[in-house]
Amino acid sequence: MGSQELAAHEVVAFNIAAASENKIHDDSIARRFGFNGALVPGVAIYAYMAHLPVTRWGRAWLECGEAECRFRKPVYDGDIARVTAAEENGGLALAVDCTGIQCATGHAFMPAQPHAAPEIARVPAPIPPRERPQASETSLAAGTCLGIAPLTIDAATLAHYLDAIRETDPIYRNEGLLHPGQILQLANRALVENVVLGPWIHLSSEVRHHAIARIGEQLTLRAAITSNQVVKGHATVEFDAIAIANGTKIIAEIKHTAIWRPRQEPEAD
Repeated sequence: MGSQELAAHEVVAFNIAAASENKIHDDSIARRFGFNGALVPGVAIYAYMAHLPVTRWGRAWLECGEAECRFRKPVYDGDIARVTAAEENGGLALAVDCTGIQCATGHAFMPAQPHAAPEIARVPAPIPPRERPQASETSLAAGTCLGIAPLTIDAATLAHYLDAIRETDPIYRNEGLLHPGQILQLANRALVENVVLGPWIHLSSEVRHHAIARIGEQLTLRAAITSNQVVKGHATVEFDAIAIANGTKIIAEIKHTAIWRPRQEPEAD
């Protein structure tokens, strides 16, 4: 069957992490790694991409849809990010282009039958340490479990986030639903709340939704590191996670991959 393209979604990219601890989102530090400036976070780019699956499948995709994304080239603040989706084999082949360069790719789909949510008890629920250790092969070793401090998103926080990612679909504001990008942000928290990182880069994610998250619900995440290895000179960590609302409702399963120590680490001043 031939591919049928949906209308492209264009966004003026915005660096939502300019004030974060991760200095890859700072112009001067990012330039030391050879970039033109601060990187727009991968979770924001995923948020742009998620607009089109919701356009295609609506609320159902937020309830039980799936997606994967991979970030290939940097997106900079102020870039016009053009998200396209072509229907392909029952799903959507996603791409993000900036100034003619493909910066991210992905795939979104609806399963024929929703997958059963995993048992919450299968993953421990550690509390983030008061004093975080430095990120290392030991503190991010395979088998290490990560947790996050409980988080509740209110209507004002949701509105601010939707403005920042330039989301135009009214479903989130009208129904008080959290955005898929906010769910994926929980996986980033699993890293930053457990270890002290230098500049680091989100590489890819896979997300399987199990339920919609709403404003006012208490969000947590439980994760277990599955791999910590050096790939092309980059120290890379991968972990599996489950996002939970109110202690009992599983929102999503997430597989998250990041470079926690990029090669050519800049020299200290």
